[in-house]
Amino acid sequence: MTPPAETLPPRAKILARLFNAAPEEVPAVMLSFGFFFCVLAGYYIVRPIRDESGVLLGTQFISYAFAVTFLVMLAVVPAFGWLVANFSRRRIVPIIYGISIAVMIVFWALLFFQKSSVIVAGAFFVWVNVFILFVVSLFWSFMTEIWESAQAKRLFGIISVGGTCGALTGPLLVQAFVRHVGVANLLLMSAAFLGMSLGFYVALRRLIGGNARGGGADRLDGTGILAGAVNVWKSPYLFRIALWTLGGTFFGLYFYLEQARIFQTAFPDQTARVEMLARIETGVSLLTMFFELFVTGRLMQYAGVGRTMAIGPICAALALIASALVPGVATIATIMVLLRGMDYGMTGPASRVLYTIVDPGDKYRAQNFNDTVVYRGGNASISWFYNAVAEAAKNMGMAAAPIMITIAVPLALGWAWLSLDLGVRHDANVKDKQPPVPQPQVPQPPVSH
Repeated sequence: MTPPAETLPPRAKILARLFNAAPEEVPAVMLSFGFFFCVLAGYYIVRPIRDESGVLLGTQFISYAFAVTFLVMLAVVPAFGWLVANFSRRRIVPIIYGISIAVMIVFWALLFFQKSSVIVAGAFFVWVNVFILFVVSLFWSFMTEIWESAQAKRLFGIISVGGTCGALTGPLLVQAFVRHVGVANLLLMSAAFLGMSLGFYVALRRLIGGNARGGGADRLDGTGILAGAVNVWKSPYLFRIALWTLGGTFFGLYFYLEQARIFQTAFPDQTARVEMLARIETGVSLLTMFFELFVTGRLMQYAGVGRTMAIGPICAALALIASALVPGVATIATIMVLLRGMDYGMTGPASRVLYTIVDPGDKYRAQNFNDTVVYRGGNASISWFYNAVAEAAKNMGMAAAPIMITIAVPLALGWAWLSLDLGVRHDANVKDKQPPVPQPQVPQPPVSH
């Protein structure tokens, strides 16, 4: 049970003002903050290693790696669906996180004994792409389960700051220890953070007790995430969220592949690449924290979810034009910091609010389907599309950038319109579910006989 406001210490009231939260919400917010901190600290320790693996593979082989990632995701989805359908909600996160820790330790052993193996690098690249989507998506599934839409608008920004602090801590730890302990041993540090995140999850579950929204049965009905796929197809609202996810995937992957292409030439040394990628992650985290602390919550409250989400598509199109006009390491690094900081700190938390109004089962099934299959399917198809455009442009003696700009501008406009449409649908649903405002009772004059 959440502690009543009158039993909380005075410092909780101070934190309530800082967090834009009710005093009784503060304990759950702080545990959510710590939970997300550990999740992203663990991930951002291994992210520079994953990106370095992508540089080692090269842009041509990254397309194959994303295709393999998608196939692995398709194989994992039925297993995850079975897990969702056969285990209680409170057990899903510990099981998935426990498996992730075990596999991380296996890769530590492989990287420790085969540091330059391309096969191990490719396998690690695929694994990290699969694992991170599940652990982050499960975190947000849990958040949309315990917070209502109005609470989410106020609190998801500050909860995201916890993740940002973790995302900032991870690269700093990489920069501080990579030359002393080696690349492989960083995986053990990542596994330790994932273990700590489970401690926060258990504490949060105990705090809320049976008060999770959606209440009722602790076990989800249906066929798990496969039922989520069917619901995404049938529901105009969920289908639009899937399309919005694909829009973000297009721009994010384009710049990721450009980064790999440029860094492969600019940084021939593995350690130098990892350090540079860690610096980019540090910049992303600082910018993300700025948005989360000073922009996102207020912007969603006053401008709405849809308008907040629409900022991302416009900025992505402008970044594409900038990369074509001024190519190079500085440009791509700046773009990655700006776009990813905006995504993680503003448009991403806004898009999570969309799921607060869906069926309790779809907070896990449909949300995880969009976050995993749709996202990685987009990665696979868009990476092949990128290479096809680059090859066609090369054969015609042209640069690929003008072609990509021609494609991206209308896509960005459509993505922005979709953001606004989703915001309207979300707000209409919330308004429909609000209880009617009670009308004041006007005293009636006594009836004379």
